Amino acid sequence: MALLTLDQVSLVIGEQILLDKVSLSIQAHEKIALLGRNGAGKTTFFNIISGHQSVDEGEIHARDGLKISQLPQEVPKKLSGSVFDVVAGGAGKAREQICHYHAILKQLQTDADNPALLQQLQHAQETLENSHGWHLAHQVSQIISRMGLDGDTQTETLSGGLKRRVLLARALVNQPDILLLDEPTNHLDIEAILWLETFIRNYQACVLFVSHDRIFTQQVASRILELDRGKLFSWKGDYHNYLRRKEEQLHAEYLRQQQFDKKLAQEEQWIRQGIKARRTRNEGRVRALKQMREQLQKRRQQLGQVTLSIDDQLRSGKIVAEVEHLGWQWKKKGEEQWLFKDFSCLLLRGERVGIIGPNGVGKTTLLRLILGDLTPQKGKVHLGSKLNIAWFDQLRSQLDPQKTVLENIGEGRDYVTIAGKQRHVYSYLRDFLFTAERARTQVGALSGGERNRLLLARLFTRPSNLLVMDEPTNDLDSDTLDLLQDLLQDYQGTLLLVSHDRAFLNQVVTSTWVFEKNSDSQCYHINQYAGGYDDYISQSQHKQNAKKSDTASLDAKAVIEKKSLRNKNKSTSKKISYKEKQELAQLPERIEQLEVYIAQLQEASCTKAFYQQDQQQIKMTLMQLQQAEQQLEEAYQRWELLEQK
Repeated sequence: MALLTLDQVSLVIGEQILLDKVSLSIQAHEKIALLGRNGAGKTTFFNIISGHQSVDEGEIHARDGLKISQLPQEVPKKLSGSVFDVVAGGAGKAREQICHYHAILKQLQTDADNPALLQQLQHAQETLENSHGWHLAHQVSQIISRMGLDGDTQTETLSGGLKRRVLLARALVNQPDILLLDEPTNHLDIEAILWLETFIRNYQACVLFVSHDRIFTQQVASRILELDRGKLFSWKGDYHNYLRRKEEQLHAEYLRQQQFDKKLAQEEQWIRQGIKARRTRNEGRVRALKQMREQLQKRRQQLGQVTLSIDDQLRSGKIVAEVEHLGWQWKKKGEEQWLFKDFSCLLLRGERVGIIGPNGVGKTTLLRLILGDLTPQKGKVHLGSKLNIAWFDQLRSQLDPQKTVLENIGEGRDYVTIAGKQRHVYSYLRDFLFTAERARTQVGALSGGERNRLLLARLFTRPSNLLVMDEPTNDLDSDTLDLLQDLLQDYQGTLLLVSHDRAFLNQVVTSTWVFEKNSDSQCYHINQYAGGYDDYISQSQHKQNAKKSDTASLDAKAVIEKKSLRNKNKSTSKKISYKEKQELAQLPERIEQLEVYIAQLQEASCTKAFYQQDQQQIKMTLMQLQQAEQQLEEAYQRWELLEQK
């Protein structure tokens, strides 16, 4: 039985048809991705499913006792209190009782013998028991632990990514049958995104999510829904299957429209012939022509594409920035600690650098240090000559939410200069899919995707040869992402890009700076790798395997030397043959060769591409690895036996 069914649902807001007789059936345990252009109505669709938005027409049928939880697209600005208190908000009416009980327990940790507190604890326990709240109280504590959160931490001190994890924990408390996630990967670092991928795949309920992260969608979704011009299309299978079938659908739609337009042109030519068309025997054909005209009028063309262009004609000097032993400290629990230190690099004109690291590690701080907005606490930065810097701020602080789209771009002028040419502000905004009506809308009323498009529009009105972009991909739809990706690939200036979108990094950057923490250090070190995200993963694994191989080789040599020294001191009556002496002399080299060969096979088997090969090839490689390990064990045993002789 379906969890939720939408039957011929329609919704119009203003002049926009968001849903046009949409039908949908949601089954248990499905993992569904909802795709669509910015402004297509995805968040509104979520609000309809959760019951927060009424519809104009149609019916919605929900299974008895259906529980739905929703993770909002934006983190509430007034989110405050301890992590435990915020997560307990998902318990509904039992929240106050659970928080009160938790607060008493916390006080007892420092005042265990206080009789008044013990009495309050007993009363709180009885209240929870009478309201059947014990299960929810246990659920709150369990989810906080599973999410790797500290219940006593104040949420206002957390990074954006951790705040979203807290909100996800709150949504899970009542164990919903349908979990709605609106852009869950926004502001999450790559480690958190990988965690979320695993969590959703293993979550034993239905998950319906909106995301423009293509790798995330491919890894998680078993079904794709697309909201396009008021219609809802369903595609079984993963994201790659959707892309293929969507292309086929668009091509078929294009051919149908061509055929329709050709027939309409023929009928228009016929009606102009005059008196013959008005004869009674042709009235049916005239009525059919009128219907075709109405059909053409109602045809909702596919939304236009964003048009992006950057004025990058001004060339900077060859050296854009020279960074020497850069470091930054911060206060943690009252003590000064290094966030990162000893970072040196030479940034040259034309480089496209991706910056990767966990939330709160200092990626934005690094950008501000390089650009001169902050003074380094250690090291120094020399900026090159003839720099024109354009900055894309992930917090969108450059936009005034009280002003209209037009006022944010034009700043009181009717024209903007793009690549040396003047353009009217309305015309320029149409390139970013803002209609004249939408251009007069206050920025505070725009969706997240529209605000990001507006920030791009504002950014590209300024000529630049150093483009700094801090999380530009958040909230952008797939089409705009593809266009921005192509634009940055052709950009002739220098790019510094902070992003957690793995596919975007792979396509855009030529090198990566990665914040990594050594096991013996509390602060982060910024390591440099050639290529995009996948290249960084491959090189990092190779470095780790090489380190393991070197350690194993040194250990093997130490064991051989130790045993050799021990056996030299032993007197033995056994004699060794000339042939065995030769074999013994060759064994250390043989052992070393086997260890190098095993390390190479292990490295190959750790890559993503390995398991995309033919199954026979995978099986053969794994068999070779097993045989090599067996040969290494036999070589060690043979060496020990000969040494004893």
